[in-house]
Amino acid sequence: MSRTTERRKPVPDTYLRLVRRHPLVSIRTEAELDAAQAVIDELIAEELDAGGQTYLDALSDLVILYEQAHHPVHPLPPHELLAHLLDDRGLSQAELGRRAGLARATVCELASGKRAFTVPQMHAVAAALGVSPHVFLPPAR
Repeated sequence: MSRTTERRKPVPDTYLRLVRRHPLVSIRTEAELDAAQAVIDELIAEELDAGGQTYLDALSDLVILYEQAHHPVHPLPPHELLAHLLDDRGLSQAELGRRAGLARATVCELASGKRAFTVPQMHAVAAALGVSPHVFLPPAR
């Protein structure tokens, strides 16, 4: 019985150069976060080879882990998210109502939080805005 193992391609020297410059270690402080973000900002402005991209991916993962632990982003209530999406897309409540097949008054009540979304409304509004219907579920308590 033979076992085949998949070998990774060697990483270009760029990766090691970047690791020497800014080691890939857990981020523990805001100062370390700032330093890592400065490196990321610099790298995303460059055209990277495979080594540089591998390094950028790993450093980005470390930043994400730190931010999830220290700067969590709480979901918006559905009505606030709807208002933000309308503003972001430059849509009026009336236009959303036309696209979603809902009365303007219904959209107004949904966007103000006076009315909770029904499942069909979640689907209609989500389809009209090009987002997943799940974004309009109320946050877990």
